[in-house]
Amino acid sequence: MLWATVGALVASALWAAGVFVLGPLGDKPDLAGYQAKSNLCSAVDYSALRTEYTEEDTSPTHNSLKHKAIDQSYCSISLKTASSSSYADAYLSVEMDLHKKTDPSPEFTAVWSAYGQRYEGYDVEKVSGFGDEAYLVTEDTTSGTGTAGSRAVILAVRDGWMTYQMSWSTYSSSYATTTPPEIGDVSRWVKTDTRSTLENLRSD
Repeated sequence: MLWATVGALVASALWAAGVFVLGPLGDKPDLAGYQAKSNLCSAVDYSALRTEYTEEDTSPTHNSLKHKAIDQSYCSISLKTASSSSYADAYLSVEMDLHKKTDPSPEFTAVWSAYGQRYEGYDVEKVSGFGDEAYLVTEDTTSGTGTAGSRAVILAVRDGWMTYQMSWSTYSSSYATTTPPEIGDVSRWVKTDTRSTLENLRSD
């Protein structure tokens, strides 16, 4: 009986030590099947945005980071309405982070649900149909005229321990002869392209 009691105490102590050292049970990263990409641009689908921006960026910028704590992938794409455009009419950036050591849920919610506290003039809407949690963040300083100011759309998604953002932005001065697309149109395009891009990032 004594040995049984001692054995139980030792097992209990080892279990407690394991929890203390390794963290609580169930703390395994939930990456939801997403894969880190060294070239994220190869997985980005912006077909819906090409409704407006018909010219393909043949040399988008990308970078990546791999670490035991986090994998990060980034892609930046210049958007043009026509080949005659000297400069980009708008810009698209995409970032995906795979958090492998800590659950990003609390920070993700805080950052995106309260985005308007950090940057004045942004509207924040929680949206469904994307992972576990998603926010659509928009800004329009053109007063609806499209003749001066800027417009921006960001869709931020968390799926398990994966976080993702697709961001579009433009200045009205970039459109020499026309006005930039409406926030509502771009929001629809970004949602469509995010859905297909996330699918690409989950495929083998």
